[in-house]
Amino acid sequence: MTTKNKTLAALAMAVAIAAPAAAQQSPQIDFKSVGRGAPVMVDAAALPVVGSTWQGGPGGPGVGPATNQPRTFVGSAPPGESPKGITPLARDMFTSDDFYKDKDLWSDPRYWRCNSTVAIEDAWTGRGTVGDKGPGTMAWGRCDADYPREAIVSPYPFKTAQEHWEALKAETAKRGGPTKHTYATVPGEWTGRYGRGFGDTWYGARKMQVSTMMSLLTPKYQTYLAQETYHQGNTNVAHWQSQYCWPEGFMRRWHAAAVRDHYITVTPQQVQIMTGVARNFITNILIGREFDMSGETPRLGADVPRWYGETIGFWDGDTLITWTANLIGWKVHAGFEYSNKMQTIEIYSPNHDASGNFVGLNHEAIFYDEDALVEPIRIVRNFTKSGELTEDAPYVFIECVQTIFPVNGKATPLTPGSKFEYEVLDMFGRPWSHLWEEYYEQGMERPEEEDIFNFENR
Repeated sequence: MTTKNKTLAALAMAVAIAAPAAAQQSPQIDFKSVGRGAPVMVDAAALPVVGSTWQGGPGGPGVGPATNQPRTFVGSAPPGESPKGITPLARDMFTSDDFYKDKDLWSDPRYWRCNSTVAIEDAWTGRGTVGDKGPGTMAWGRCDADYPREAIVSPYPFKTAQEHWEALKAETAKRGGPTKHTYATVPGEWTGRYGRGFGDTWYGARKMQVSTMMSLLTPKYQTYLAQETYHQGNTNVAHWQSQYCWPEGFMRRWHAAAVRDHYITVTPQQVQIMTGVARNFITNILIGREFDMSGETPRLGADVPRWYGETIGFWDGDTLITWTANLIGWKVHAGFEYSNKMQTIEIYSPNHDASGNFVGLNHEAIFYDEDALVEPIRIVRNFTKSGELTEDAPYVFIECVQTIFPVNGKATPLTPGSKFEYEVLDMFGRPWSHLWEEYYEQGMERPEEEDIFNFENR
């Protein structure tokens, strides 16, 4: 990157760190903890959208409601143009015929034309940022804005979820806990409905350069992210879980497009959280249980990973601390893939207004994945209680009925009675990757991966 480009990146960092942490505030605790409640460095809601887009003008798919304001471009350069003061690369994601060859360029924001993964995902839809002769005419996002990496990584010293869990439990013991709640003492005011407006986070990916997301990942998972982003923006072939009624995966719980109202039920033995959009997310937090540590990962039941993992928890007064493990690695579109070794420590803390009334929950989550992440990361968000379970409509359980199928490697809507040649995909072997490699990566220099089902030399 040129000196001027580095200066722009540094300016973006300074602006980001100076932003107030209002919407994503830390939980309200009255002591300094060893592993929870650290200040949120940057409020994502205070930052500008990074990726190229259009605002105002008539509404439409991917654009939003119509407005009286003129349609204006947001970014460093509109489709077909180059930004002033920035030297484009001779080869980038939108002109490359083999992204695998470009590995040394993935860390350069210019390779992605200063876009976010979401902006690249939206490029071929109603946003229209790919231009008339896409993908080569793809617009440039804001090269002077980014979400700082320092605000994403965990502020705590722990290397594993187990180490973090044990430290929090020891801290709670020193404070006289863990608390053994009964039906008379459990924080029943938590039970209820929580609105959708839990705030913007870096994980929404609209405020972050692709290169910054890349920096969080190990080389293998950088390749996975590059593959998905390339096929979103270059070949225009997306494979999203909800298209095919595939499992959404554990980390979709944090994706704004996957969750709406949260329905929470609290008992002394279990706390249950239900939410969803295309599929259901049901988190059962088992209070006072302990993991069996004899298998590949910590677990409660059989030594078999589960799509959404297994979760244990304990109370420190009216704060709930949880540990999730034994989940199946998967992906989140516009996000990064993660492995079966993903584990989380999550802390649910009550939020109160100036009069001391309970108004919702602060949800702090720290993610550990030694295969996918170069270091642990953190997401903090807030749920605002909107009503009781006895009010309004009950939770709507969602059944996904498939109408889109991967025909010849591309998502294709089909009507009843249609017939096509169907390939049974390996749902534990990155099926999206198989489709891209089979139909859209012929001739590319794809690196070889270890076959985990190859029993030779064992």
